[in-house]
Amino acid sequence: MASSKPTVFSGVQPSGQPTLGNLLGAFQPFVKYQDTHTAFFCVVDHHAITVRQTPEELAENTLSVAARYISCGLDPAKCTLFVQSHVSAHAELGWVLNTFTQMGELERMTQFKDKSLRHAQNINVGLFDYPVLMAADILLYNATEVPVGEDQTQHVELARDIATRFNNLYGPTVTVPKAIIPKAAARVKDLQDPTRKMSKSLGGKGTLFLTDSPAEAAKKIKSSVTDSLAQITYDPENQPGVANLLEILAALTHRTPQEAAKEFKGQQYGALKSAVAEAVVQCLEPLQDRYNGLMADKAELQNILRKGAEKARAVAGPTLARVMDKVGYARF
Repeated sequence: MASSKPTVFSGVQPSGQPTLGNLLGAFQPFVKYQDTHTAFFCVVDHHAITVRQTPEELAENTLSVAARYISCGLDPAKCTLFVQSHVSAHAELGWVLNTFTQMGELERMTQFKDKSLRHAQNINVGLFDYPVLMAADILLYNATEVPVGEDQTQHVELARDIATRFNNLYGPTVTVPKAIIPKAAARVKDLQDPTRKMSKSLGGKGTLFLTDSPAEAAKKIKSSVTDSLAQITYDPENQPGVANLLEILAALTHRTPQEAAKEFKGQQYGALKSAVAEAVVQCLEPLQDRYNGLMADKAELQNILRKGAEKARAVAGPTLARVMDKVGYARF
């Protein structure tokens, strides 16, 4: 009997060390979906290799991301947790969907433009084409919702366009998804430059890593950039640094940034920074303990991912077969 729940899919790349932005914009928001949705969460290692990776680090980081998922609250018994490359249908459907994607659509992708500037020595076809693979990731599982940061909504829109184009040509075949952006801290900003996203690849003092010690994390928060206005209000346009701190605090304390700002009426920035630092430390300490325990038993992690891949194949396989039948592949 088909589930009446909506289906959600999302993935995280196993490259670099995850940040507070990844925690608040991805890992934590994912947890609620496992009770309300048919949930698929993936370690997207195919996407990671669009930028050169050290092989040993890629393998280690793949397990590390899985441990992050679980340490943040995902239960493999309630959702499907797996590695992208363990389900061959991702690459196969990606190829088919390439033929339903226009060059001009990919050329307009802002992520490609940004990454091309940062990796000018390796502007490869995969870097250009990975939004199509992302579309395959989503469409394979009949996802109705895709939780993403604001910087990824363009890719979900492309997935919608590809799905609509395919369905218009061959009749209803794949589900047209929609992007869901977490209400709080969907895009945590750099603590030293709040005009840009906190980035695990750029790093620096403005990036708070989930591996930072509590003391390091508190220090980064307390040295974050604010402004000279000397008032605590939620005004992202005029006070981006203060707004960033309020968004972080709001996400950690399950409030809106506006609600968090009311707590500090008439107070100095130091009070806000101290409150944010305390909330971050209280979050990081138990999370790091759970993560370290999971990474100490890699055989069990691998077993969880093997079982997850089996569950994923059971859904992805029929979707791929349906698409190939519609296109006209001779399958016998």
